[in-house]
Amino acid sequence: MKKMRKKLFALAMASVMGMSVLAGCGSDGGSSSGNGSSTSGGDSASGDKKYVIGICQLVEHEALDQATKGFEDALKELLGENVEFVFQNAQNEQTNAGTICNAFVADKVDLILANATSPLQAAASATADIPILGTSITDYAEALDIADWTGATGVNISGTSDLAPLDEQEKMLLELFPDVQTVGILYCSAEPNSAYQAEKFAEYLTADGIAYKEYTAADSNEIQTIASAAVQECDVIYIPTDNTLAAYTEAINNICLAAKVPVIAGEEGICKGCGVATLSISYYDIGYATGKMAYEVLVNGADISTMEIQYAPNVTKKYNAAICEELGVTIPDDYVAIVVEE
Repeated sequence: MKKMRKKLFALAMASVMGMSVLAGCGSDGGSSSGNGSSTSGGDSASGDKKYVIGICQLVEHEALDQATKGFEDALKELLGENVEFVFQNAQNEQTNAGTICNAFVADKVDLILANATSPLQAAASATADIPILGTSITDYAEALDIADWTGATGVNISGTSDLAPLDEQEKMLLELFPDVQTVGILYCSAEPNSAYQAEKFAEYLTADGIAYKEYTAADSNEIQTIASAAVQECDVIYIPTDNTLAAYTEAINNICLAAKVPVIAGEEGICKGCGVATLSISYYDIGYATGKMAYEVLVNGADISTMEIQYAPNVTKKYNAAICEELGVTIPDDYVAIVVEE
């Protein structure tokens, strides 16, 4: 799958030199989804209309992958063979996201899915006309610099949020580690949504009289450095839903396990890689909900500017059994073990 997505990314880069990333845009061909799947399903309410949807995903990791899959699955069920996906991976680079979204606009796709904040910002800069749906976005007001937030953007953008209850995540940390003295908050400073979560989480810690220190990485090259510093100065680490850190959980886990410092994660994918527990949403579910929103916009003519941002309906307490066992962490009965594939 990674080879396929890298190939599709190369096509996106070539588009700025006059090559179209959407070969056969509007044709009767099958899906060009980056996961190699073809569209399926029965007759569609859209008749013979073929919809081409450009998907710009910031980086390849489990949470974002699940959101994209949920989005595609919903539209395959609703539109059958009358939808074509063009998946592009921005390789965690804002400039790449801009190039991809500009190519989608040049090729006049019917809708853009922006998976994560940087692609959303890139898509918003690229077009004010083509409908844009975001997913895996923590805070749309922050991402789009909207001062008077009403629940809808008022422009050609809507979507779903991956914001889990941060106050409940903080309570989870205190439940599992009631004797904590200092919490280290790790995140990438280049991701506005991570900074937003870190700020809110710090406020909850302060209200409970818990000291904290922030450790920020400008990019992936600094992750090992900040993780190494955090385990020397803190007894528990918190990592929000951060796309950069999510791609390097193995490196983080190697450092934290060696130091016997537990990690509370903002989402399941990070927890699976380096955490002991998380209060997590389903990224597949928010992706699926975004696909249903796309159908309303494309087929039923819904006004995207007035569509309120949707949130995950449920959160679940989950834990990483292997890491908990290694660190000697006792988990309450109301937590669900994360399934780790062999």
